[in-house]
Amino acid sequence: MNVEKRKQIFARLREANPHPTTELNWTTPFELLVAVALSAQSTDVGVNKATAKLFADANTAEAILGLGLDGVKAHIKTLGLYNNKAKNLMAMCEILVTKHGGEVPRQREELEALPGVGRKTTNVILNTAFGEPTIAVDTHIFRVSNRTNLAPGKNVNEVEQKLLKVVPKEFKRDAHHWLILHGRYTCVARKPRCGSCIIEDLCEYKEKTEIA
Repeated sequence: MNVEKRKQIFARLREANPHPTTELNWTTPFELLVAVALSAQSTDVGVNKATAKLFADANTAEAILGLGLDGVKAHIKTLGLYNNKAKNLMAMCEILVTKHGGEVPRQREELEALPGVGRKTTNVILNTAFGEPTIAVDTHIFRVSNRTNLAPGKNVNEVEQKLLKVVPKEFKRDAHHWLILHGRYTCVARKPRCGSCIIEDLCEYKEKTEIA
C-alpha cells in the first residue's frame, strides 16, 4: 500500500469521527488503567457495568486496597477471569501506592512492570490518558491492518512497529481508536461489512463482500 492511499484512509476515518476515544468509561488515568486491565476477554460494555459499581465505591489505588481481595472480586465477578483479575488489581494497587504515591506512572517501563499490565495496556494508557502517539494493537487492529494491507505483520508486535512507521504523523495519536472502531463495527471478523465501508475503494482486501 502506498503512502497516499494510507493518508486518504486516515483522512476519511478522521472526517467520519474527528475526536475518537475509547468506549471504556473513565475519568482519571487510574480508572482507565483499571478498566483496560479488566478488559481482557471481556467486552467494553461488560467492563463498564462492572467498573460503574467498582468506581462508585473505590476509584483510587488506596480505596481498592481498602476493599480487600474479596471485596474486589464481588465487584467484578461478572467478568471473565475475575479471580486472576482481582489478584492482579490488588497487586497493581499495592505497587502504585508504595512506589508511585498512588498515581499512574507515565513511563513505559514503570507501567509494564505493574501486574496484569502488558505492552498493549501500556500503549492504551500512554495514548488515551497522556496523549502520546502510541498504537496499541489488539485483535481488531491486527485484523484490519492485515486485511486492508495497511500494515501487514505476522504478530501484534510486527503490526505495531509497521503502523508506527507508516501512519502519517498527523494521524498517529488517534490511529489506534480509528482502527479499533473500524474493526469492531465495519471490518468485522467473519463477514466484513464492505458494502458500507468508507474506505472500501482504498482497501486492498481481495475477498470483499456486498454486506452493508
